[in-house]
Amino acid sequence: MKLIRNLLLALTLTPTGATSMADSSLAQTQATSPTTGVMVILTVKAGVTREQVMAVMPDEIRQTVQLYLNGKVREWYSRSDGRGAVFLLDVKDVADGHDIMEGLPLAKQDLVDHEYIAVGPLMPLRLLMTKP
Repeated sequence: MKLIRNLLLALTLTPTGATSMADSSLAQTQATSPTTGVMVILTVKAGVTREQVMAVMPDEIRQTVQLYLNGKVREWYSRSDGRGAVFLLDVKDVADGHDIMEGLPLAKQDLVDHEYIAVGPLMPLRLLMTKP
């Protein structure tokens, strides 16, 4: 029963979210939603060997753990394809995330690329808060 209720909620939100994205006034609200973190997708550059990466990993890990202990790294994961990692940083904008990630050893040695994505609250959920 709970599974069915969750599925119905997901199906209800999907078209509602798509409709709200098509409405330009709601899409503008989406664009200005608050940033509560930055997702960083780290990818090892083409041509970089495993040995090059592993030589830097002890320092990379120590500095990443320190960032976690300082409250800057909220979550981090290995990529299933083995080509890098994904971080969720507790920062307010992409520039802060960039500063953090570019200070780490893998980036300093130009072994990785980063993709930065500002994230925030799932704004279509606001529709649940309005009265019909």
